[in-house]
Amino acid sequence: MSDGSDSDDIDAIRERKKEQLKEQLNDAGSPDEPVHVEDSSHFQELTGSGGPVLVDFYADWCGPCKMLEPAVEAIAAETDATVAKVDIDELQALAREHGVQGVPTLKLFHDGELVKELVGVQDKGTLENLVTQYT
Repeated sequence: MSDGSDSDDIDAIRERKKEQLKEQLNDAGSPDEPVHVEDSSHFQELTGSGGPVLVDFYADWCGPCKMLEPAVEAIAAETDATVAKVDIDELQALAREHGVQGVPTLKLFHDGELVKELVGVQDKGTLENLVTQYT
């Protein structure tokens, strides 16, 4: 016989798990590797999180995007910026919404606002200098 305590227990477990995940996110600061954007709300969550967020709009078939990848990964690993990757083939509407007409396109957001846009392959130093202006 159940008196409802099972559902209370499940709710309590869910609440504890939610708190643990929040703490992990807060402790982690910015991730050390690029975060793959899942959808528009995930994009909003990432870019609105405060601090610098470098967004790499890319495509798997794009040669210049592949050339840029090591620099983007280094920025994620070596700076306090969050790096987000948007696959323009998977998220066509999001790419259109942000006016992406060619890849690679890099957009830097700071405190939820777009502060810089670069199109084409960039070297690590250029990206580092750009990101450190906002950290």
